[in-house]
Amino acid sequence: MATEPAAAGPGPAGRFTAARSRQALARLCASVGLDDRDAEPIKLTVNAVYRLPREAAVVRIASSTAMNHRVAKVVQVARWLAEHGMPAVRLLPGVPAPVVVDGWHATVWRDAAPPAAVTRPAAHPARSLADVLLRLHALAPPEPPLPAWDPLDDVRRRLSDAEGLPAADRAFLEGLTLRVSDALRSVRYVLPRAVIHGDAHLGNLIHTAPDSVVICDFDATCLGPAEWDLVPVALGAVRFGRPPQPQEELARAYGFDVTAWDGFPVLRAVRELKLVTSVAPVLASSPSAAAQFAVRLRSLRAGAADRTVWAPYR
Repeated sequence: MATEPAAAGPGPAGRFTAARSRQALARLCASVGLDDRDAEPIKLTVNAVYRLPREAAVVRIASSTAMNHRVAKVVQVARWLAEHGMPAVRLLPGVPAPVVVDGWHATVWRDAAPPAAVTRPAAHPARSLADVLLRLHALAPPEPPLPAWDPLDDVRRRLSDAEGLPAADRAFLEGLTLRVSDALRSVRYVLPRAVIHGDAHLGNLIHTAPDSVVICDFDATCLGPAEWDLVPVALGAVRFGRPPQPQEELARAYGFDVTAWDGFPVLRAVRELKLVTSVAPVLASSPSAAAQFAVRLRSLRAGAADRTVWAPYR
């Protein structure tokens, strides 16, 4: 049976602090009879993600009401991928999907990565990602249809739901969104339109065993240009100071080098804007996210020549 966490002490006053997300987890788990004792936070930024060791489950809670509309789509995609035997995380059987309590929207998943497996990553994760993407991009789209790719929709929604964002920063980001939107109209895609993952970075691969992976996080899955799924790994080398080998390996294994394509600069700008604004709804809730947000925002203001290395949101 779920248990209510102890009252939190002094801390951030935002609407989605770690303490408040933990309380949301307790209410969500209680509503479906899951045991949340010893729950372990995995990530507390764009979503609150908790491992439930007593249930061999993982719970993902949407952190912004502006993004709640995506949760039902995530459930559709998860079921569709399971029907096709794709190497992807699976919803926990016997639990409603999604779970909605007191305005909180969540999904509950089988825990694909027991702690002992986490430290044994695949030898070639970029190659594994390419294999998953090639299989995904070859699938016929599901019915009912998935939404069409609109990469700036979540930027606009998150800015509309921003917490603690100064007016000058909001105005800058809204103006940049308009400029990037204009630039997108000039891009000419060369790969087929397909079901795309939408956020295909290496962190969304879960290593279930050596050289065995499943993919997770279907928030951005939609119908769109396959090129978009190759941008996140490329940006890891460009913006996060990661070695170039994963990008090179992904390009070889997939058969397309997105960085050599003339549309890459525009899609890079889109991706960077999304990576900056993803925490806008939780800025007042997470001091660490707010600090890294400021670093990234300065980079965008500095322009294309900026070489600041970003760190992950924590």
